[in-house]
Amino acid sequence: DVQLQASGGGLVQPGGSLRLSCAASGFTFSVYAMSWFRQAPGKGLERVSTISNGGSSTTYADSVKGRFTISRDNAENTLYLQMNSLKPEDTAVYYCVRGSTATGTKGQGTLVTVSS
Repeated sequence: DVQLQASGGGLVQPGGSLRLSCAASGFTFSVYAMSWFRQAPGKGLERVSTISNGGSSTTYADSVKGRFTISRDNAENTLYLQMNSLKPEDTAVYYCVRGSTATGTKGQGTLVTVSS
């Protein structure tokens, strides 16, 4: 079975940083593009960032560009999201998704709360 286990969320003050991880199993991680999506309270699912299967190509939502960095370790089947300069509007449940669309396999999310 495909499993995507996100971790690393928590409570952080505005301006702070967090690093999310996603451990993948049950499929050949290195052949798939991977993405982070998020869902804020009362809002729909938003694509945050996507990385190509080899890691050479990345895209970001305008709202996080310059603050977030997506990366992956294909040897460890792990996806990462480094989040810096966090803002209250970044508060959401963050999901690791196989592929680049919201219809991709989605794992259990991790909650990020940005608040003073």
